[in-house]
Amino acid sequence: MIEARGLKKAFGLRPVLRGVDLEIASGEFVALMGPNGAGKTTLMRILATLSRPNAGLVRVAGFLLPAGAAEVRQRLGVVTHHTLLYSDLTAEENLRFYARLYALGRADGRIGAALAQVGLERRRRDLVRTFSRGMQQRLAIARALLPDPAVMLFDEPYTGLDPDAALMLDEVLRCVAQSGRTVLISTHDLPRGLALAHRVLILSRGVIAHAVPTAGLRPADFADTYAQVVRQAAYAG
Repeated sequence: MIEARGLKKAFGLRPVLRGVDLEIASGEFVALMGPNGAGKTTLMRILATLSRPNAGLVRVAGFLLPAGAAEVRQRLGVVTHHTLLYSDLTAEENLRFYARLYALGRADGRIGAALAQVGLERRRRDLVRTFSRGMQQRLAIARALLPDPAVMLFDEPYTGLDPDAALMLDEVLRCVAQSGRTVLISTHDLPRGLALAHRVLILSRGVIAHAVPTAGLRPADFADTYAQVVRQAAYAG
């Protein structure tokens, strides 16, 4: 569902992605980790059709980017730490607005289902400005679920959440994964990424420096591996 070969991106003379090779199967939940400046958000933006690479091949849901960007957007849900919600609208009004952007027509059923999936059905008529940070993030996920996407991208969705809100978001993400969607999430939270994902990737200095299944992997062991991989990549760079 997600494929990249030799993906490169530079901003001026500063290379950010230096040849990313990536393959994520249908229904797979993958966690992307790496230090600040490794290129995680840049990679996410390319996969989300928000940025174009300088070189390489990238394909999402079977469509080559950037040529197939319109087709990819119809099959893609994107959530970042910026919720992209309107605080003076209710939860339902926000989703109705985005449903029109998706050209979903009569979307009452989808809106109700999305709100129920993230546990906000009872707050559908409340203004978003009255929501906690965690509730807003759950509503952002409901927004991303509206077009019933085959692929979902989460770029640092836990940023700014308190522990209780983070636990709620864990449950929502598990439900999203159990629905059979392909999920790629970037996070700095090593234990949380290991607990949620089938596989974890370490992006360091613009390349995938390590990839490993999470089954049977202990957080302490992975933390040691993570530190070693990042250190080696820094020396190599």
